[in-house]
Amino acid sequence: MKIEIRGLNKIYPNGNQALKDINLELENGMFGLLGPNGAGKSSLMRILVTLMKPSSGVVLIDGKDIQKHRKELRSILGYLPQDFRFFSALKTWEFLDYSGSLAGLRNRRERLAEVDRLLDQVGLLEVRDRKANRLSGGMKRRLGIAQALIGNPRIIVVDEPTTGLDPDERIRFRNILSQLSQNDVIIILSTHIVGDISSTCQSMALLNRGELVFNGPPEDLIRHAEGHVFRMNLTPYEYDKVKEEYNVISTIPVDTGWEVQVVSDHIPGYDNVLVTPNIEHAYVYYMEHKLHADLIE
Repeated sequence: MKIEIRGLNKIYPNGNQALKDINLELENGMFGLLGPNGAGKSSLMRILVTLMKPSSGVVLIDGKDIQKHRKELRSILGYLPQDFRFFSALKTWEFLDYSGSLAGLRNRRERLAEVDRLLDQVGLLEVRDRKANRLSGGMKRRLGIAQALIGNPRIIVVDEPTTGLDPDERIRFRNILSQLSQNDVIIILSTHIVGDISSTCQSMALLNRGELVFNGPPEDLIRHAEGHVFRMNLTPYEYDKVKEEYNVISTIPVDTGWEVQVVSDHIPGYDNVLVTPNIEHAYVYYMEHKLHADLIE
């Protein structure tokens, strides 16, 4: 399975250019799409699932143009939008049964078996008879995940999937995707939650203001931040000065004031210790320092 994105642009009627000459190749496994709000992630997702046409450029799935083969390719797509909605009059299992029908599961007995399997997988089997609109926020999100998976799609696109999920539910969701990624599928995870990328994705892209600014393994992004993450113990007075001048990533109260982690090229005038960076450090450093420096050059 392969997705090729070539010269993709999206300009809305108000003149906003959401995507600027995006070129990407995606193959089997988990692919993370990271970026701040307004970076163009949702626009790219909607184009990939044929809900929106690009202004220019092409998307090929195994060599087939998605605009010319929309009906055929939609049958292999599973999609969880950021603003997932359902029919409030339906019970949980009824909504998923309806989703299965739309996904092409014609045999009722097999479809109902698949409904219960997925409800069990996302932890909703015990509430299968509850009206969907009476589910908690986290349960509604899990129902959305189940509808994206029904029909065994070969391309799964999830947009901000862990929004509204508590830590246990986020771990459950990531484990489900990790298991699926071992099959012949492409899973595209679009998020602004940096930890979701490092926990699940073998490769990733970083969007900023509609432009592709990084593409590669998360480990390569992390390398950019090596030597640029510092831990310091600060008095309250020092902390007030530091937070005005630097990107403070974490703050922990201690007896003498604050223990902080800071992302910067250097920290003059303060005792500090270098910290091994993680993906969150790398994201902040890349966006606030390296990318900014490249633009100036």
